[in-house]
Amino acid sequence: MLRSAFGLISLLAALFAVPTVANGAARPPIVLAAASMEDALTAAADDWARAGHARPLLSFAASSAAARQIRSGAPADLFVSADIDWMNVVDRAGLVVLGTRAALAGNRLVVVTRMRGAAPLTRATLGPVLSAGPLAMADPNAVPAGRYGRAALQRMGAWARVAPHVVRAGNVRAALALVERGAAPYGIVYRTDALAARTARVAGVFPAASHPAIVYPIARLTAGRSPDAEGFRRFLLSDTGRAILGRYGFARP
Repeated sequence: MLRSAFGLISLLAALFAVPTVANGAARPPIVLAAASMEDALTAAADDWARAGHARPLLSFAASSAAARQIRSGAPADLFVSADIDWMNVVDRAGLVVLGTRAALAGNRLVVVTRMRGAAPLTRATLGPVLSAGPLAMADPNAVPAGRYGRAALQRMGAWARVAPHVVRAGNVRAALALVERGAAPYGIVYRTDALAARTARVAGVFPAASHPAIVYPIARLTAGRSPDAEGFRRFLLSDTGRAILGRYGFARP
């Protein structure tokens, strides 16, 4: 949580250092987004900037942390959540601009490991293997990746055995880092995080029906002040924007 707070402070500091752009816009869009979106949204922001726009300011954290920042008054323009629930929290608080909420992308849930020679996990072996030792995952009480993981393990009848061994991380990228540092032999992350991993590899894939569909909603926020926010939102939802997300493993919702 402290890491998320420091990220927002750094983002706001950068905001005040950004000069007014030529077309008179006060500032570029500020985007608060799920940690799993970091690589894809960074690439999209770079592409948007190459087209002559001011580059969006991006801040990545667990969707739960980003939603809390928005509810606390963070002056963000766009929110990209890793699940519908946290977007609902922001929406119900009256902080989403009417008509701007849309499904941006989908994902898959996987198990990763850096252990050499580990046998691929199947539906039958996944539960017993994960219950045998430390398992890194995002906080299942709050963070979408953790909640998806808990739902899948509950559906498979393995959560009661796995829960005592869970090493909880603040977001899904932090869970991946625990596996890559050797702090846990296995971790539950998104497929897109596994593609970005340096040393971890996919050991197994959860059946799509074992957990709620992974959907990333995007919406413009009422606290936003950037004239470019709607343009960047539409860019992300366009064929060009979704092609960029696709290069990083995200699916169409």
